[in-house]
Amino acid sequence: MTVKRMGALLLAAALSAALTSCGKTAEDPGSGSGGEISSQEPSVSVIAPINPEPEPVYPYHNPLTGEGLEEDISGQRPFAVMLNNLSKALPQLGVSQADVIYEIVAEGGITRMLAVFQDIEGVGDLGSVRSARDYYVSLACGHDAIYVHAGGSPQAYDALQGWGMSYIDFVNGPYGDMCWRDPGRRKTTGLEHSLLTSSEKMLDQLPKRIEREHDQDFQVGWSFSKEAPAGDQQHATWLTVPFSHYKTGHFTYNSDSGLYMVEQHINGKDIPYVDGSTGQEVGFQNVLVLYTDVAQINGDSAGRMKVRTTGNGEGLLLRDGMLYEITWQRDSRNDCLSFLDQSGAPVSLGVGTSYINLVDTSAEVSWG
Repeated sequence: MTVKRMGALLLAAALSAALTSCGKTAEDPGSGSGGEISSQEPSVSVIAPINPEPEPVYPYHNPLTGEGLEEDISGQRPFAVMLNNLSKALPQLGVSQADVIYEIVAEGGITRMLAVFQDIEGVGDLGSVRSARDYYVSLACGHDAIYVHAGGSPQAYDALQGWGMSYIDFVNGPYGDMCWRDPGRRKTTGLEHSLLTSSEKMLDQLPKRIEREHDQDFQVGWSFSKEAPAGDQQHATWLTVPFSHYKTGHFTYNSDSGLYMVEQHINGKDIPYVDGSTGQEVGFQNVLVLYTDVAQINGDSAGRMKVRTTGNGEGLLLRDGMLYEITWQRDSRNDCLSFLDQSGAPVSLGVGTSYINLVDTSAEVSWG
């Protein structure tokens, strides 16, 4: 007989002895004080299902990201800050808090960035701040933004002054208390790459002549949705955007965060796009590529560029690991860019920040 079998017999015998010694059975209802046997089933603990917390419903939204807000900030004018993107000037400061970043080529194949903040309060240090170009002024004008820069091309000054822009010029303006030269950057990268400002200084010292509110009829016009847009789509977990021989942008989708992480290939080196204020790599919910006309200005001794920012053209939208072929449209410099699907209807961006690349129609953009 096996050990298992012997153990089973001994257990049965013990149970039988215990029942016999009780003296109470179903045939002996008179025993005991109550004379009745309970017919209730033993209680069983039931665990109720846990319902997920409903998403909060906000009364307002950020017009540049679609994110919900407790207060309405859509009426205030954003700040649009020109940022240096030379490799020696990196990392930039404050970019992780930008709602939108535009990147376009400048002379010599370098690029500059325009960081747009719908609400700049609490952003902290920003920079390094660099000089204006007229096509960046045009994009800022479409946002009715307060444009922040340090010097600029002749074409940029013509635009700033001729279009009635609100701008803060740290080189040719009385704004010395709003900015400073970082001593560490000045020592290691040079004077022109060391200029910083901060949200606190700009808000505290903003001239009274600069209006903080939009006109009542101003609208950004962008639409946002957590649901994927309708229409043709394809998987795209990476994107490469060549601006020039000097700069190529790389975007890689992180499925955990739902963001496209940015890396720059600048002058032969791969450099993660990091916010120097936090030390963290910066990612974006939406990445757009807008094809347009980019060319050198005839006769410009510095090799400056002209970039078409109105009219229309083809484009790409990446969100949620998918790519959509789109078109863009902008009727005048006073309008924001519009993003349209292949039928001409507005296409929804993902709720969150956007990185917008403007490149020449011949740019060999790739993805997969």
